[in-house]
Amino acid sequence: MKTTKTPAGQRTRAVIYVRISQDRTGAHLGVDRQREDCQALAERNGWDVVEVYVDNDISAYSGKKRPDYRRMLQGLSEGGATVVIAWHNDRLHRSPTELEEYIDISERHGVSTHTVMAGALDLSTPSGRMSARIHGAVARHESEHKAERVARARMQKAKAGEWGGGIRPFGWGVPTGETKTTTDKKTGEEVRVPVLDMNKAVPEEATAIVRGHETLLTGQSLKSWIRWLADKGFLTPRGNPIGHVEGRDMLLRPRNAGIAVYKGEEVGTGLWERLVPVEQHRAVVAVLKDPTRRTSPGAAPKWFGSLIYECPHPGCAKTLRVTKGGRAKLPGYRCADNHGGARSVERLDQYIEDIIIERLSRPDAADLLQPSPEGIDVPALQKESEEIRRRLTDLAALFGSGQIDMVQFTQGSDTARAQLEGVNMQLARSATQDPLVSLVGAADVRAAWKRLVLEQRRNVLRSLMRVRVHKSRPGRMPDGGYFDYDSIEILWRRGSAPSASN
Repeated sequence: MKTTKTPAGQRTRAVIYVRISQDRTGAHLGVDRQREDCQALAERNGWDVVEVYVDNDISAYSGKKRPDYRRMLQGLSEGGATVVIAWHNDRLHRSPTELEEYIDISERHGVSTHTVMAGALDLSTPSGRMSARIHGAVARHESEHKAERVARARMQKAKAGEWGGGIRPFGWGVPTGETKTTTDKKTGEEVRVPVLDMNKAVPEEATAIVRGHETLLTGQSLKSWIRWLADKGFLTPRGNPIGHVEGRDMLLRPRNAGIAVYKGEEVGTGLWERLVPVEQHRAVVAVLKDPTRRTSPGAAPKWFGSLIYECPHPGCAKTLRVTKGGRAKLPGYRCADNHGGARSVERLDQYIEDIIIERLSRPDAADLLQPSPEGIDVPALQKESEEIRRRLTDLAALFGSGQIDMVQFTQGSDTARAQLEGVNMQLARSATQDPLVSLVGAADVRAAWKRLVLEQRRNVLRSLMRVRVHKSRPGRMPDGGYFDYDSIEILWRRGSAPSASN
């Protein structure tokens, strides 16, 4: 189809399609510039532009959906226009599949294609279609070659411990005082932005990452750390709230421990500032990936002993919940099957807390601490971890070169990964903190107890004792009150330690 002006009095409906990505052709123009050039072409030929379709920052080669491109094809199929204007033919498509679909629609609906840079695409003749296919194949080759170069460059950077680019990772990126020119993904315009040093940690964000590791390694939940981040006003590098998925991904990053990764595999040590020790990172990964760990615990408990205190009734294995009842509608601990009636939340919790505080205030409280993993040789484990990972890489290379078959590769990989899991479990043990550590040896155990959040107190309770709440005796007790302390049975998990008040 030839590029000719529309005769006077005859209306030709045209649409404009513009797209910006990181492809070389047109990458620095922006959609506004592309639109202006396409509009000028339409005016020169006397075409009426009925709609402009825009896809921002979407590569035709990547395979990602292009919403406006699909809308344009639908409009052409419905007879919305007979001319398509683009800045360059590779703005329209680089996929052979897409090109064939476009050719089919153009033939069936009499649509001609015109570009600012490459002129008209005559899809009505065999030679024109062949030319379009050749251009598409060349563009496809350029994209694949570029992707190959980019992948190789990223791999080299990763192995050298350098920042590989992309979205700024939470925790790093200190402004250097310099600026650079980049393209705004929303508008396509060139803007000046600060240059960030991705090897230097942002102090506030680094502290938050450290806090997250400490939270999990003291037995607290990921959810509590997410709440803490929200309370402190932290956002993702894109400016969004940090949810469960984002927070979990932040703590799973090997980068936190200075580990360089390429395509999910550890390839060396990064040049950036390390935020946490390697053994702490391994421990947090082990906690977050523990298959027995509950990932949807529901609402956070509001009471100290809720779902921890036990019902001792024969055949009942349930824990106690807090419900409100009685004339005053006060909260009380109850078995779901109503064994033993209700016990005052305030009185029972205070009693158990006093026993814990009294026991941990004794001179021999240190005897209750779990043995520290002094027998764990962390440097040796880290070296073993590196050797196993290197063996996995070597196995992949041997399989790729045909020196071993799939069975040998699978068996070797399974063995190595099982060994690696064992090493990681040992590293996790070396970094996990006993819930009692912050209390044992404190100058004022009661004051230290009050500083703990509810989740930490509940972890101490779980770790230190079992509490079985028997049916209370009726009437007044010998002390003149109505709370039956003798009905509370305490089974110590760490040695025999009856409280002074029993």
